[in-house]
Amino acid sequence: MSQKDSSGAKPRIVTCPGCGGGSVYSSSNPFRPFCGERCKNHDLGAWASESFRVASEAPPDDQQFGDPKLQ
Repeated sequence: MSQKDSSGAKPRIVTCPGCGGGSVYSSSNPFRPFCGERCKNHDLGAWASESFRVASEAPPDDQQFGDPKLQ
């Protein structure tokens, strides 16, 4: 038997970014795109502890603003 959401359509299943398992991507899943609260909190904790970082091109420590020719 297939599950259907409130609109009668078959729910979209995506890969949970936390555990790699299946996750229902619909308004019935308050943790989407995660499969559950545990995976969502684990991801939030990784961001809070700065395990995930966005790369930046910061100037070297010995130059206040970097090379002006490159800007």
